[in-house]
Order: sequence, then C-alpha cells, then structure tokens
Amino acid sequence: MSSQVETVPVEQLPGWLTLLRAPNAGPMTLDGTNTWVLRAPGSPDAVVIDPGPDDAGHLASIAEHQPLAAILITHGHHDHVEGAETLSRMLGGVPILAADPKHGDALPERARMAGLEVEVIPTPGHTADSVCFSVTDGQAPAIFTGDTILGRGTTVVAWPDGDLGDYLASLGALRAYKTLMLPGHGPVRSDCGELAAAYLTHREQRLAQVRAAMAGGADTPEAIVDVVYPDVDPSVRFAAEWSARAQLEYLRRESQAAPEQLDPL
Repeated sequence: MSSQVETVPVEQLPGWLTLLRAPNAGPMTLDGTNTWVLRAPGSPDAVVIDPGPDDAGHLASIAEHQPLAAILITHGHHDHVEGAETLSRMLGGVPILAADPKHGDALPERARMAGLEVEVIPTPGHTADSVCFSVTDGQAPAIFTGDTILGRGTTVVAWPDGDLGDYLASLGALRAYKTLMLPGHGPVRSDCGELAAAYLTHREQRLAQVRAAMAGGADTPEAIVDVVYPDVDPSVRFAAEWSARAQLEYLRRESQAAPEQLDPL
C-alpha cells in the first residue's frame, strides 16, 4: 500500500518523547519494534510504551530512563510485550498495564502519567486486545498505534484472534485523529487520520479482489493468496494466508447477514 502521508524525522519529535528501537528487525517487524519513552519536562518519572523483546541491551537502554511509573502495552504480541516482565523486575516491580489481563493490570481509560494526559483507545482487529494511546502535553498531541497502523506497509489481521470487521471499525474511528502518529514499527507519520483513511481504502480494494477471486473459484486461504497476492515474499506468505483467512471469514459473515437486511415483502 502506498500513501502520501509524510514521514517525520525523529529529531522533530515532541520534546517529551524518546524513541528506542529494539534490535529485532525482520520481515514482520520492519526495522524493529519501536519502544517509546514518555516524560514531560519536569516530570519526576516516565512511562514506556511497548518494551519489546526480552533483549538485555534494549531493556538496559529503557532502564536508563528510570524511574518509570508504568509500562504500557499496545497488544500482546511477543515483539511488543516479551520484555515487559523482565523490565518490571529490573526496576523493582513497575506496574505493567495492558488490555489483556494475562499481560498486565487493567489499563485506565484516562490517566495523567509522566506529566502527560494519556487516553486509551480500544482498537481491536490486528489482535483482540489491541489499543492505541492518545497522549498530549497540552500542546503537542500524538497517537501511538502499535500494530493497528504501521509506519510503512500494511497490518496483518491474524484470524481468529484478529478480526477484519473489528479492524475496519477501528480504522474508521482512527480517521478522527488528525495528529502525529507513532507506530509500533516503521517511521513516524504526520497524520494518523489520513493514514487510517488510506488503510481503509486499501482494505476495500483487497476485499474487492478477494470477492473476484472467490467468484473465479478460489475458496481457501491458500488459493486466495495465489490469486490476490501472487508476488508475496515466501518468507511472509504465512502472514498473507492469515489475512486471507480473516477476509474469507469477514465475507462469509457478510453473506449470511445480507438476507436479514432485506426489507420484508
């Protein structure tokens, strides 16, 4: 997917924000997991979003920003949450806050942390527990999107934990956030809302391609990938098949719901 939304150089980030990129680059993680450290000027403590993998060097670089008031999690994939418990222990039991209770304590809907106003936005779809964080110091708002919207490329919807219907609804909600976007992977982007709209357009185009493939006889994730994603890199074909499963399930539900939506004669 291409987009005209401009990237933002790291040196132009708000002064309350630091990027620490984990050393886990790969086909699914792009340049590595983006770990974000937030601290308003004058705040006695910081918070961290997505500590990333359980990598000693990376966690040590996060710990240099202590004291931490909390560790926030956008979703439970290991490349975002694996290092959270280790980091918490390193820092004497810093609380881990996540939407899924198996990864931490409950996230508040709104809170003041590290001198900043933090709002939790439920954005299921990539995973069932995905959230975004809208953060402001009163002057420079930003939204942290985890894997719901990436800085480059598109997001996998890994059915059954991921759900395409939920994902489309989450993208629709994020169109309202016309502000700086800090993703879980890839570069910073200038306008979350504009990129969310581009993602929606891309998903609609993909669904049209899948419908056409199904009309031509493709009825399995493998067959859909052969037709719709013919040039997919073999190293990430499994991810394309995850998305194809999500697309097929979405269209199956759509076809079942359609007769119920007809006006009675």
